Amino acid sequence: MALIEYYPPTDPWLDEVYRDNHILVINKPSGLLSVPGNRPEYQDSAMVRVQQKYGFTEPAHRLDMATSGILLFALSKQAEKELKRQFREREPKKHYQALLWGKLGESVGDTGTINFPLICDWENRPRQKICFERGKQAVTFYEILAHYPNNITRVKLTPYTGRSHQLRVHSLALGHPILGDKFYANPLARSLAPRLCLHAQSLSITHPITGEPMTFNVDPDF
Repeated sequence: MALIEYYPPTDPWLDEVYRDNHILVINKPSGLLSVPGNRPEYQDSAMVRVQQKYGFTEPAHRLDMATSGILLFALSKQAEKELKRQFREREPKKHYQALLWGKLGESVGDTGTINFPLICDWENRPRQKICFERGKQAVTFYEILAHYPNNITRVKLTPYTGRSHQLRVHSLALGHPILGDKFYANPLARSLAPRLCLHAQSLSITHPITGEPMTFNVDPDF
């Protein structure tokens, strides 16, 4: 029995933002896995679609299935090795946008740092939880971009670490879950959007072959 119902979007099949002989950047839609799962029904993914079109590929990083936005792939072994080094040493800069339930900023500032260690909630996998005893360091910087009259806040989120579900759990820890979050949002916040309102808006890297600084941007559709 499948753990989730999986109906990945197919139009467009691949939304390409940039491509050369060594890297490919796509705008991944919400609802598509970054890499294939361990069941036949979870094989369709961004990685498999790229492989079908270009042959060799390896993801430089990943996005949650429900998260949309910038996703980077290596198209050569040389690029793969260098990109993995960059991400391991936290050289790339990533920025996300999200819509949060409630008016963030009433009890905290318009900018700030969320520093709560995270660990897998094994009894409720794939959920994560805050754990000060055994959790791994997780740090997120936030900036309020706008308040809307329907009690929603638009924020820019910049993760320093890259823990699973980090931005979701850190938003929840502030008392403001991300709209449409099926794992962590309360029923009202979950019902206010048909999808998780979390989008990887920009990614800055050094080109793995030429050494050129590069920044890719795609605005969210929410």
